[in-house]
Amino acid sequence: MIVAVVVTYGPDPRTAELIRALGSQVEQIVVVDNGSSPAALRTISEAIDTAGAQLIELGDNTGIAHAQNVGIVRAKELGATHVLLSDQDSLPASDMVARLLARLDATPGAGAVGPYIAENKPGGDELVYVDRRWGPRRASAEELTSPAVDAAFLLASGCLIPMEVLGAVGPMNAKFFIDHVDLEWCLRARTAGYRLVVDTGAHLEHSLGDATVTLPGRPQPVHVHGPIRCYYLARNTIFMIRSGLLPVAWRAGYVVWLAKFIAFHSILADRRRARIRELAAGIRDGLARRGGPRT
Repeated sequence: MIVAVVVTYGPDPRTAELIRALGSQVEQIVVVDNGSSPAALRTISEAIDTAGAQLIELGDNTGIAHAQNVGIVRAKELGATHVLLSDQDSLPASDMVARLLARLDATPGAGAVGPYIAENKPGGDELVYVDRRWGPRRASAEELTSPAVDAAFLLASGCLIPMEVLGAVGPMNAKFFIDHVDLEWCLRARTAGYRLVVDTGAHLEHSLGDATVTLPGRPQPVHVHGPIRCYYLARNTIFMIRSGLLPVAWRAGYVVWLAKFIAFHSILADRRRARIRELAAGIRDGLARRGGPRT
């Protein structure tokens, strides 16, 4: 029995489309809402009723990791053998879940499988990450021609995980609140000996970040998040560097990535003063090991 766990925060009509799409692919849907307004919830109420989904209203923004954990607990209570995680701004192909389950069953040692994710925005990119010397990097076009790709980590949205693997690896780390939650869990899964696999025939549209821009001399687009996400990305990258889950070369790679991230958002992005303030707070709290929501 597959139960989809959809985390919402300010859902819109596209979220209703997601719920309808999942309703025909899984046995049950649990929608965990992180304190959305009544007006926002009304945009998905009909889809929830039609799909026979359950809605859990947390009443406040508790973070994506905590909301996922609440949904996973409910899925276990419902008798789920597998959990499919989904963000609200994703849209699966009609055969995505079936392909993921088949890939999971056919792959020895697989602890989780994910789809081929493409961003649904101008300048978007394929969000499939593989091992490289200095850390996870986008898979090459040649690698993506393979039916299955061993991944460095899987984005949470579209990730299918057996309940027994969740029991062995543990829940999502609520200390992270948002950003790098999926990376941290996946690295714990790999440390426990599980493989993470992308089925390139299982497709999912997804939106990552607020916008993308292309810089001169750089073919890969740069994601530009709002100032508050600068806080979480800076803080949680420090958490990852200090987690003990990263190889030495990956730690060095993330130090360099963080320096570039800070430079871009401090110099080239808009709302620089707000971004600098959030980056400074993120670095402070990361070094102090202060997790949870921004205070």
